[in-house]
Amino acid sequence: MNSLIDILYKVTINTVVGSTNVFIRNIHFNSRSVAVNDLFVAIKGSVVNGHNYIESAIQQGAIAIVCEQLPKNLKEGISYIVVENSSSALAIMSSNYYGNPSSNLKLVGVTGTNGKTTIATLLFQLFKNAGYKVGLLSTVVIKVDNKDYKATHTTPDSLTINHYLKEMNNEGVEFCFMEVSSHGIHQKRTEGLEFAGGVFTNLTHDHLDYHDTFAEYRDVKKSFFDNLGKQAFALTNADDKNGAIMLQNTKAKQYKYGLKNYADYKAQILENSFSGMLLKVNESEVWTKLIGDFNASNVLAIYATAELLGLEKTEILRLISALESVSGRFQYMISEDKITAIVDYAHTPDALKNVLETINSIRTKNEELITVVGCGGDRDKTKRPRMGHIASALSTKAIFTSDNPRTEVPESIIEDIEKGVEPQNFKKTLSIVDRKQAIKTACQLANAGDIILIAGKGHETYQEINGVRTNFDDFKIVEELLKQLQK
Repeated sequence: MNSLIDILYKVTINTVVGSTNVFIRNIHFNSRSVAVNDLFVAIKGSVVNGHNYIESAIQQGAIAIVCEQLPKNLKEGISYIVVENSSSALAIMSSNYYGNPSSNLKLVGVTGTNGKTTIATLLFQLFKNAGYKVGLLSTVVIKVDNKDYKATHTTPDSLTINHYLKEMNNEGVEFCFMEVSSHGIHQKRTEGLEFAGGVFTNLTHDHLDYHDTFAEYRDVKKSFFDNLGKQAFALTNADDKNGAIMLQNTKAKQYKYGLKNYADYKAQILENSFSGMLLKVNESEVWTKLIGDFNASNVLAIYATAELLGLEKTEILRLISALESVSGRFQYMISEDKITAIVDYAHTPDALKNVLETINSIRTKNEELITVVGCGGDRDKTKRPRMGHIASALSTKAIFTSDNPRTEVPESIIEDIEKGVEPQNFKKTLSIVDRKQAIKTACQLANAGDIILIAGKGHETYQEINGVRTNFDDFKIVEELLKQLQK
């Protein structure tokens, strides 16, 4: 049990009705989870307004309410705390409730459109291989040293974050790497956390279904760096013009990494193949199993972060050469018929372009490059024609199909994608609504030496249609189909 006054430390409070000298069992922002002696935080969400459930929370036993507006009918014996922003208050209270666990380890946040999962996951892998106890908060999984937990959001809610950070404290974890999404920053989920550093990857066309403009999306990312402390480091990508913007108001120590532009950490690709790359990082050479310019940038960010966290340079290079690629990120197999199948999470125009350009830079041009791609439903529609344009222009054949249609009609999503195809590329495209059938068609069209790229879903093991999720794993499906269709 924690006292309410201690939980409220550093929260911006407008009004207090009732006593803060009460003890709280748990904090909840979902009224259905509330029990006796709990604190309920009423949050105004985009769909549900928690203020409508204050009465219900009290009936279930809540003794304290944190809200932005006082309810009309105040109940005797209930403490009401009116705050500026309930989401911000929840984040700070969550940290206080769990004993500010982020201050007991070195927490590094990775933000940007592409590369977050790869960088955070590979940093976890690298530090684990270096012999440290490590934590990971990612889109794919939450790891507390050797224990794995299922992840539900890129950036979990602040209670969940602090719960797992506390678990990490209990397990003696020294370093934690965390994906920080624009949604998470905007919804104040990372407030109250003490970061040892922040990494910026890049900023491209995405999430404009959530953020009204690109400028808003950029500024939300920037606010993460604005809030870093003086003891932290801010590491940004010099090859992205938005990298400099991230550093404008930060108090943290500033560093840059880049392949093309002046930076503290530089890399050059010396060799590139489907089995990996030879890189020159600053003045040293290192072999990595990762592939492509975008991964050279990711490896450089990993190298820089590891050095800024105190690892020795030659040790970092040795550890980088042992890193394994992340599930669903340029994950590939070669069939008995010598057909290469690549599964990648590329679901933005920039990510798709990067992957296709990487494949084209490695292949000899005597083989076909068949791309299977779709776009998610109920998400940013403006990127769909761009995805169609890129897939058809950079592939020898492009098959447009379903991704996760969600509540949209799959055919209408595909029509949006088709709008981006230029006339000279019409003959190179096919549209097949059923994703498994689209992958099967790609396998049937491919011959020895050809390359199939299945883009958009990557590590996801489901497909969501009209609110129903069914098992769907791109990598397993293409693997099975290529075995069945051996020529």
